[in-house]
Amino acid sequence: MALPQDGPWLDDAAGRLVRPYTVSGGRTRPTTALDLMSLVMSTGTQPLGYLGPEHSDVLGLCEAPTSVAEVAGQLRLPAVVTKVLLSDLVDCGALTTRAPDYFHHPTDRSLLEAVLDGLRRRL
Repeated sequence: MALPQDGPWLDDAAGRLVRPYTVSGGRTRPTTALDLMSLVMSTGTQPLGYLGPEHSDVLGLCEAPTSVAEVAGQLRLPAVVTKVLLSDLVDCGALTTRAPDYFHHPTDRSLLEAVLDGLRRRL
């Protein structure tokens, strides 16, 4: 196996070589309350100090309001690890969060059923 040059630490057979808990520094509890539908968006403020390449990836994904679930999917990381990364960026002022607006925009039942059908077909 050749070492990666500038790409992610991936191996075709083994998958991600850097384990998710390493990405979050071993932390499993975010400092900011986020659920999967919470929206996050970059403020344009650059974090002070070094946070890590995943944090930069998050900022690139959050130029427009993006759900926590979407960020986790794009990063291919577990939601809890993604929430820790997002919390780091909220804490340093690089991201803002907004809770989902369930009251004014309730989830469409047909959309949820379509997602469930898709998941059932995939599993």
